[in-house]
Amino acid sequence: MGKSADAIAEGVAIATSAARLTVKNHILVGTIAQGGSFDVAKYMNDAHEALLALAAESEDAAELANKLRKRAHGRYSDPHGTHDYRDRDVRNLKKRAKQSSAVADRLREMADDPETLRFLVEAARAAAWGDVAGNLQSRLTVEAMRPDEDPDYDTMREARMQALRLVDLQALASEQRARKKNREKADKAAEKADKAAAKAAEREEKRAAKQLR
Repeated sequence: MGKSADAIAEGVAIATSAARLTVKNHILVGTIAQGGSFDVAKYMNDAHEALLALAAESEDAAELANKLRKRAHGRYSDPHGTHDYRDRDVRNLKKRAKQSSAVADRLREMADDPETLRFLVEAARAAAWGDVAGNLQSRLTVEAMRPDEDPDYDTMREARMQALRLVDLQALASEQRARKKNREKADKAAEKADKAAAKAAEREEKRAAKQLR
């Protein structure tokens, strides 16, 4: 049960990281490329859709594992490839199907929780602002030009003004502490998700290597 719970937690962490990346990209496109303003409700809907899409992928993975399990049942000959499963793989495939279904259920619960969606959006917002701030700082450091010397000044100035919408200047004073706390939580969640993804990839490589033997 412990290993199964860990596998489910890893799956949820990886999916959450993927959803955060999707929302971050939506924020960058909506506020910078398209010149829109930051709307929490809009991006909460994007987060909702991203989590449901990932839940659907997990369900598909569960269905595939079940199909492979049924096909492998009663087959005892030597396999011809990595995914040519045999009866000895039935137990593992059944476990994988249950884990994928559990991940899908958890993602749907998250998609229906407004607080979780808001936290995901704030994490994506912090990541988007980090990308923008980093790019602008890099440009300023490298070029260090006066406005009249920079042919792209007007374009970059507009990008900087659009970027300010990400931090919602009118509400900055009252939200500063809350954002700092959310950023710390987001960093921890991202770090945990990255570690989980790395562990999952390592486990998958080991599993594939064993099957090849």
